[in-house]
Amino acid sequence: MLKLTQWVVLTLSFALAGSTSLGQTPQLIEAAKKDGKVIIYGSLEGDTVDAIIQSFKKKTGIEAEYWRASATKVMDRAMSEFRAGKPIADAIIAADNVMRLMQKEGYFQKYDSPTNADYPKEVIDPNLGPRYRNVVVGIVYNKNGLKASEYPKSLDDLGKPMYKGKIVMPDPTQHTTTTQWLASLYKIMGKEKSEKFMRDLAANKPIWVESLLPSAERVASGETPVAITYVKYAYIHGKKGAPVDYVREPKLIGDASYIALAAKAPRVNAGKAFVDYFLDDESMNTMAKLGEFVNRKGVLPPLPGADKIGFVEMDDLSTKDFADKKKEYTQIFLR
Repeated sequence: MLKLTQWVVLTLSFALAGSTSLGQTPQLIEAAKKDGKVIIYGSLEGDTVDAIIQSFKKKTGIEAEYWRASATKVMDRAMSEFRAGKPIADAIIAADNVMRLMQKEGYFQKYDSPTNADYPKEVIDPNLGPRYRNVVVGIVYNKNGLKASEYPKSLDDLGKPMYKGKIVMPDPTQHTTTTQWLASLYKIMGKEKSEKFMRDLAANKPIWVESLLPSAERVASGETPVAITYVKYAYIHGKKGAPVDYVREPKLIGDASYIALAAKAPRVNAGKAFVDYFLDDESMNTMAKLGEFVNRKGVLPPLPGADKIGFVEMDDLSTKDFADKKKEYTQIFLR
């Protein structure tokens, strides 16, 4: 049996271990402090990262700088600096397709964060680490813009004539995520059914917008009753009072996101400390509360039914694939 003093020492040890950043050693934090700061490039929304950075600074005392742009611009800037031998970023946060292209170019180094054990094995990539979130595309609708009997119940419903002129979606000939989404529908609908769905959807003359955010904004404001957009916007706009809901489907197509450590990170210990914290329980709960579908065990977005959605990852498309699909969708939707 442990003596009282031994029990106190053990208890304090566990408490102190938890007071750093869960799994980070004091040695790593001290080394990271000597780096002075960490610089991150990413496409994750600034508000989300700002909240995480503030908590990171408070917990570790390490400064953090974040440069945000579209995933493509993040890749272009980071790769230009990398090829010129003047890397600036210590870590990158971006979508799957971009991260894999950068990984093939040798941009990242393998880092097994101690937090990896808190993610299901099936979401851990051998090179990039945990897929920290799934960005799920589905149907969001305005309950005041339709009769209850008209609420869509499945993706197939959007092909029905009753929704003609009532759907908003990003332009699939310009918006790459929507191009990927349409190209990947066969994974949940089958090839023939997905091709028929696209023809039926085109016949309903959906209103095109630039991206998934304005699509959600139009449905939240009631300007258009049905949107193809990120499911998380049902929570985000619902929290603001918009009368929106989303269609519960057993499987939904989406994109995946990763954070990874740069191979030539100028501040490698600070980069490791940030990756550890980013993947940890506190920051994943912060993201979940903002409606994100994070993959850390036991953390779910506060969106009814989120735990019952089966995530199916979009196919990665090459530059040629994107060009071919955009040409195909121009013929289907604009004929």
